Amino acid sequence: MVQALSGRSSSLFEQTARWFDRSNAAMLGQLPCRQGCAHCCVGIFPVTLLDEQVIQLGLKTLSDPNRKRILEAAVAQVAQLTTVAPQLLTNRFIGHWAEPECDRVIERFSAWPCPALENDGRCALYQFRPLVCRSMGIPSDDKGCVNGACSVQTAVPLIRLSSALREEENRLAALEAEQLESLRLQQGAEGEEILLPFAFVPERSS
Repeated sequence: MVQALSGRSSSLFEQTARWFDRSNAAMLGQLPCRQGCAHCCVGIFPVTLLDEQVIQLGLKTLSDPNRKRILEAAVAQVAQLTTVAPQLLTNRFIGHWAEPECDRVIERFSAWPCPALENDGRCALYQFRPLVCRSMGIPSDDKGCVNGACSVQTAVPLIRLSSALREEENRLAALEAEQLESLRLQQGAEGEEILLPFAFVPERSS
């Protein structure tokens, strides 16, 4: 699927997708996450350098018209973001931001669709979607308190994930952190996370 990435990165993305499938099956159909539900595809959110690599690879697989359409949408979003937050012009990473400031920008553009979101609710880059998109939908479990993953999940599923699946979730998170730090050092990057539209636009163009 992501042949141009290292074997480790490819494995991480594939393992995360398989973890979601197993977790979804364990919920016995209680999750609303399925094709056509694009609620979590609207609004901007942070993605990582690893996600950016996969998105850039995915764009190369598209036809010229589809790639151009997605890039134009992303460039327009980046232009608006840099107008509201000029610091993004010199440093696209958000790790140095105060959390309230980042939340303010994300909330302001909460109605923006992902540049890769199709009119019918499908993802034009589904096979190359970020890690957060691959795991989104599974309710969180914090100290015995289970919370729905999004506002579509108006009721928390009664079935909870097994400890084995939660352990796998933690292992994948640790693997992501390890690979992300390695990539950051390799690139000499100032941070690890960027806002979603920036992942579609080559850094030299943003």
